[in-house]
Amino acid sequence: MPTFPPVDEQLAYIKKGSAEIVKESELRSKLEKSLASGKPLRVKAGFDPTAPDLHLGHTVLLRKLKHFQDLGHTVIFLIGDFTGMIGDPTGRSATRPPLSAEDIMRNAKTYMAQVFKILSQAKTETRFNSEWFDKMKPADWIRLTAKFTISQMLEREEFHKRFQEEKPIAMHELLYPLVQGYDSVALQADVELGGTDQKFNLLVGREMQRAYGQESQVVLTTPIIEGLDGVQKMSKSLGNAIGIQEPPLEMYGKVMSISDAMMWRYFELLTDVQLAEIETMKRESHPMEAKKDLARRIVTDFHSAEAATKAAEDWAKQFQKDEVPTNVEEVEIPLGAVWGASDKEAIWDVVSEGTSLPDCRMKLDKLIALASLADSISDAVRKLKQKAVRVDGEIKTDPIIFWNPRNDMTLRVGKKIKKIHFDLRPDHGN
Repeated sequence: MPTFPPVDEQLAYIKKGSAEIVKESELRSKLEKSLASGKPLRVKAGFDPTAPDLHLGHTVLLRKLKHFQDLGHTVIFLIGDFTGMIGDPTGRSATRPPLSAEDIMRNAKTYMAQVFKILSQAKTETRFNSEWFDKMKPADWIRLTAKFTISQMLEREEFHKRFQEEKPIAMHELLYPLVQGYDSVALQADVELGGTDQKFNLLVGREMQRAYGQESQVVLTTPIIEGLDGVQKMSKSLGNAIGIQEPPLEMYGKVMSISDAMMWRYFELLTDVQLAEIETMKRESHPMEAKKDLARRIVTDFHSAEAATKAAEDWAKQFQKDEVPTNVEEVEIPLGAVWGASDKEAIWDVVSEGTSLPDCRMKLDKLIALASLADSISDAVRKLKQKAVRVDGEIKTDPIIFWNPRNDMTLRVGKKIKKIHFDLRPDHGN
């Protein structure tokens, strides 16, 4: 028989980083029964695999699932392969195009590989909602749709707004909340988790369970976390996201770029650190050291402790000690694309002879652009004027530089750094 911590201790851990619990008194009652019987709660969260890659914003919900798993409860990771073909209308002002079954299964495999960096695969019950929906007959669908009314559906903000604006609402979209709600019936869920934007669907699950003679699930919502800018929600399309498959140094550096105020929100929503410890850190820790600890924890979760240590060392070299990281990206640039010499033929003759090569007059602004350290040559010129460019550690402001192309160059623009190797073949870059 599993053993569980005291109910108050469980509640404190569960409430950390939660936006709302409907209802907390019911959750306490369920936890008390679980503690008395030794039977774990069944805690469900559904994910429609509509995109192949996850970012840290998606992991807020996964982290809360992990907290239930840490406490000894049964976590159900539900893949909405059936609902994904409907398309969740949440936050949509128009009908969402449904995905094909092939796209959904391909994304689902990628999801699982990423999700189990947080959840224990051995302790997680993974289910697909096509298990029960593929078996439903027309009569079952009629009984299901009879549980809810159109007027109840139009209480949903997205539907109400579209109805008022006389925009189309497809019939299959009205099915989505019912289908998600029936998932809770099929899984006999005690608790369902979702983002704050999913509250309507989650509450439908409570209604649906009562309609099918089950005890209503508790609904727990998690916040929508802000991205690197600290303002808009984390989103790859907004360019403010941290992907969970990004390289360790890139992930570490992005965490270090957030504001001190946002750091504490990330601690609460993206780590397992208890609130009491976070409050202590706020009082006693230097913000820079606390942020390094946060970055280390996040990189460890998605890579390893060794990768986190290495990322911290390389980040310190790059941004604090002004040294070059050991794993800096190398780029090969054709010499002919960047030099500004008028005596090209004479220099190529020297190159072909293999003798010593004099310093060449190079277009540093073009080199910066070709190395993808600026969006364009004019952008590179602006960065030079801003004194944001360093060549082998030396600040450069002139768009022309003299350099021996037999030597590699360490080129840094702002926080980005690359090692440049010059291709000396005369038929390249001319």
